[in-house]
Amino acid sequence: MRVLLLGTDTPLGQALTEYLERLGRHDVVAMSRSACRWKSERQAKKAVTRAKCELVVDMRIEAAGDGGDPIQELDIKRCHWVAKACQRSSITYLYISSSRVFSGQLERPYSEDDPPDNDETVGQLLAEAERQVSEGCERHLILRLGPVFSYEGTNLITQMLGPMLEGGSLVLDNNLRGCPVAAADGARVVSAVLDQLGTGVEPWGIFHYGSSDTATYYEFAEALLASASQFSEFSSSVVQLEQEPEGLAPLNRMLECDKIRNTFAIKQVPWRNAMADIVKQYYARQ
Repeated sequence: MRVLLLGTDTPLGQALTEYLERLGRHDVVAMSRSACRWKSERQAKKAVTRAKCELVVDMRIEAAGDGGDPIQELDIKRCHWVAKACQRSSITYLYISSSRVFSGQLERPYSEDDPPDNDETVGQLLAEAERQVSEGCERHLILRLGPVFSYEGTNLITQMLGPMLEGGSLVLDNNLRGCPVAAADGARVVSAVLDQLGTGVEPWGIFHYGSSDTATYYEFAEALLASASQFSEFSSSVVQLEQEPEGLAPLNRMLECDKIRNTFAIKQVPWRNAMADIVKQYYARQ
């Protein structure tokens, strides 16, 4: 199957490109985020048409949401343009979204049937992008992931480890719980979905994937510090717990993943399994 990847310079995009090229099951056409900054629907349509692909994987906006980069209204329009181009040519559109569409108010893991309810700007824009995809292209899949982390790009690892190595300290909350996803694990999941779509399976709709174990920002940073301490010395106060207001309700962005397991036989794996290798690769690139 010929696959067009949008956002190959994102943490997930880099991991997925390497994963697919290593397996050699699909022909890959790669486009970075800068190459996807189309100014018109015509430009977007031309990019999709020229790729002569059967499937588009769009990772542009998920990376912005996880990395803290601002998501622009034009980014949402581009989702609409890609969706229309896919619809015209009967191309499947696999759009990568984020658990940040949810507010975290539920006490249980969010299912695919739960409506997006995050009233923050980033959550509303992520939800609007999903709507543009689902309304614009019949052959669509929306894959929501927990926060993606890697040794490169802008993500939890680089945002935490950078200040730590510069002698700063992190003051992190222990209130928001989620299910982080290593970029390589996210690539494994997307690749498994592609393989089954290539057999003619048509499971259109929304799917969730997150790691099998959860973490708050503080717990994630503690695990990161434990791995990084093999390569650098840190002060005992480099990771500090933020003092939370009394009576603050805990937030939860855990994702229920039964649907992706039952549909694609994709199993969850712990995020902690990837930490040591990712930290090692981070240091190897310094």
